[in-house]
Amino acid sequence: MRILMCGDVMGRAGRSALIGLLPDLREKLDLDFVIANGENAAGGFGITIDIANQMFQSGADVITTGNHAWDQREIIGHIDYETRLLRPENFPPGTPGRGHGVFLDRKRRPILVVNLMARLFMDALDDPFAAADRLLEAHRLGHEVDAAVIDFHGEASSEKMAMGVFADGRASAVVGTHWHIPTADAQVLPGGTAYQTDLGMCGDYDSVIGMAKSTAVERFVRKMPTIRLEPAQGEATVCGVFIETDDKIGLAKRIAPLRIGGRLASSWPL
Repeated sequence: MRILMCGDVMGRAGRSALIGLLPDLREKLDLDFVIANGENAAGGFGITIDIANQMFQSGADVITTGNHAWDQREIIGHIDYETRLLRPENFPPGTPGRGHGVFLDRKRRPILVVNLMARLFMDALDDPFAAADRLLEAHRLGHEVDAAVIDFHGEASSEKMAMGVFADGRASAVVGTHWHIPTADAQVLPGGTAYQTDLGMCGDYDSVIGMAKSTAVERFVRKMPTIRLEPAQGEATVCGVFIETDDKIGLAKRIAPLRIGGRLASSWPL
């Protein structure tokens, strides 16, 4: 299975770049499935129904989120009905929506997608490791599903790496989101799970993690409230990883970074 996972889509610049590139990426990379984290797609804060639909129409199969899942209130009433839009699995029971799903790729093969949120320096949610263990045991590679991927949305590299090791051999891939900076540690772990600590963002890197520089810097310098942070609107870099799995056992054969456009050095997975 050939999977593309894209990092946090940041504001208009990020979503325009991703939406514009996805149809061509699906063709050139011969993709079977596409996942994108959309929690910053609406002006840097949450995602709207219209934006989610635009991302689906352009070629995203599933949209994950994170700590900004509820910033656009309209999504609260919508997420129960849109099964392709996920919020972290380890939110408390009774939270709207769902944190995982089994979806079919373009060849009608089942893939488990899990959205989890870390706890170090983040909200005090339920245990993400217990949630991952429960879902991976219920959806075994080569049995119930042909692939299983985890978007682990978190702050601490140690917690993200621990999740990769914890799921190694049971998941096709564990990738981190939330930092908005791509890491250089893409690898297949010893048990066969593809891993990268953070995918980075789809957004303008002439910024402070996607936000306009002047306002973001002023907050650090003055330690005073400023006008609302706004996403930078320059040319965006689309960041993600390409993952290829073994069709027989569901584990990863390889993982390679993808970076297109904008200020970062380009990286093409083939």
